[in-house]
Amino acid sequence: MSMKKVVVLSGAGMSAESGIRTFRDMGGLWEEYDVMEVASPEGWRKDPELVTKFYNDRRKQLETSKPNAGHIDLAKAEEKYDIHIITQNVDNLHERAGSSKVLHLHGELTKVRSTYDDSLVYDIGYKEIKIGDKCEKGYQLRPDIVWFGEAVPAISEAAEISSTAEVFIIIGTSMNVYPAAGLINYVPRGVPIFVVDPNPIAVSSYPNITFVKEPASTGVKKVFEMLEP
Repeated sequence: MSMKKVVVLSGAGMSAESGIRTFRDMGGLWEEYDVMEVASPEGWRKDPELVTKFYNDRRKQLETSKPNAGHIDLAKAEEKYDIHIITQNVDNLHERAGSSKVLHLHGELTKVRSTYDDSLVYDIGYKEIKIGDKCEKGYQLRPDIVWFGEAVPAISEAAEISSTAEVFIIIGTSMNVYPAAGLINYVPRGVPIFVVDPNPIAVSSYPNITFVKEPASTGVKKVFEMLEP
């Protein structure tokens, strides 16, 4: 018997309880910076030192963060379901919890890439990068993050995964950030959709939708309890 395919779309709320501060939250660390200063190609051109420091700090913070119960429950669910996670998060908490199929839409904090050749990507773990650190072709390294105004190369793969979902779970994302928010439109008709978020989310017009108004640490478990026959 093949396992039921569960596709998960996770956003900032997934990692909030692990202490990863989100820029949409009040008091988020992005308030000390204009988002465009640290997350746009223009910001990088204007002040690469500032941008580099910003991501070095976030990497340091990630090193001491731990997956929460929501991450762990998703990883555990692989015993019973074929789980595919599409995440808007740049942290590695899904992987550290034990999830085996994770697609990062917006890049990964623990990687850097060449400013000259996008295919030259290096895994640096939690290390710092400095201005002057170069790829093998001699060009400056930059965070392997999809910034505002940049294309999201993984979106077509994410759309393909979403189109094969037998259950679709949205966790901790406002559904306001495109193209990620558009993935719900690829979910086949009639497939049950669950939304785990303590805040109201802008998808109420969809049929077959169940809202679990809780944070990830308790809400994920509830969804899988509902899926039990």
